[in-house]
Amino acid sequence: MKINKNKLARDLNVDRRTIDKYLNGYQLSHTRKRKSKIDDYYHIIKLLRSDETPQKFYYKRVLWQYLKDNHGLDCAASSFRRYISGKPEFQQYFESRKGRMHTKETVRFETPPAEQAQVDWKENIQYMTKDGEILYVNICVFLLSYSRFRTYLLSISKSQSVLLSFLMESFEAIGGIPKAILVDNMKTVMDEPRTRYQPGKVNERFYQFAKDCGFVVKPCVAGRPQTKAKVEAPMKLIDEIHAYQGKFNYEELHAFIQELSNRVNSQYHQGTGKIPILHLKKERNLLNPLPKRQIRDFYKIDHTPVKVNTSNMVSFKSNMYSVPPGYTGKTVGLQVYDNKIHIYYNTDLIAEHQISKQKMNFKEAHYIESLSKQLHYKDDIEELALKNLSAINEVYRNE
Repeated sequence: MKINKNKLARDLNVDRRTIDKYLNGYQLSHTRKRKSKIDDYYHIIKLLRSDETPQKFYYKRVLWQYLKDNHGLDCAASSFRRYISGKPEFQQYFESRKGRMHTKETVRFETPPAEQAQVDWKENIQYMTKDGEILYVNICVFLLSYSRFRTYLLSISKSQSVLLSFLMESFEAIGGIPKAILVDNMKTVMDEPRTRYQPGKVNERFYQFAKDCGFVVKPCVAGRPQTKAKVEAPMKLIDEIHAYQGKFNYEELHAFIQELSNRVNSQYHQGTGKIPILHLKKERNLLNPLPKRQIRDFYKIDHTPVKVNTSNMVSFKSNMYSVPPGYTGKTVGLQVYDNKIHIYYNTDLIAEHQISKQKMNFKEAHYIESLSKQLHYKDDIEELALKNLSAINEVYRNE
């Protein structure tokens, strides 16, 4: 039987081509293809994953958080991950970064409240400031194993004094001391690493710190990062700073790390099913008490702002210490640890002096450079500078 397509189209009041389409097997879809609201961000996402920007996104969650904080994206993280997975050009971007992830079988364990904290460094992170300066920063994480409450430290230095100061400030933030602290074999803690066959040796100063605070040091076996998996996992959050490459100066990066800490402490934790800052309340009551303020202050590093005088010197405990020329009238930061004075201008360490009882403390290079800027002639400038320094030292030595 031959179908009269023209008559059928007239009877149904449709186009003849519609009749032809259905006769050839077309079926009407019962689902409506709707535009995703994330489509509005397609070009932003495309730009952020390109080589035109220094920003890097190692996880979809980090990109979601960045768009949420800076571009007003309003959707669930799961919806965003599903959207990215459905776009081959975006999914490939994240798959290319999977090589940096290592999967090892681990046994899950939990610790009672106030029993343990874990500490770890994420080291030598290259960060480009908004001024184009390249910094290598380190971030230390202190995490309570039960509540998952954490504190972060951003630092250029990884010295033992910096670590002890951070731990003391973390103890004050949580309101007490856990019974034990799990650490890896960092040199600022261990003189000899713990291995499968050797117990390791905690260095004397950290042992004294632990004794003053009342906690036990528990080093991990070397080469087993999964032992402190609770603190290893939050380290992924630190990758969020790569989303802000070229966006902050050092001070702003400090503020961002603190905002990150506040955010993760206030969010639902998938592992425990609780919010860390609320879960901390139960743990805080079981922590050991803080040591006396005198002991706490002994370990903390104070960052003191001081002004450089017209002689290119700063004052510390009535003694004067030199800085390079060019900082007169500027405010610099003074930190004292490891029996040394460290003088910073913004993030730059501009001078370092051994703590001295002498009234005037010059670095030869500082004095020579300052003298050469003041004198019009350059002949024998170094000889004159050394002669003047010798006279200055003699005068103040006799006081």
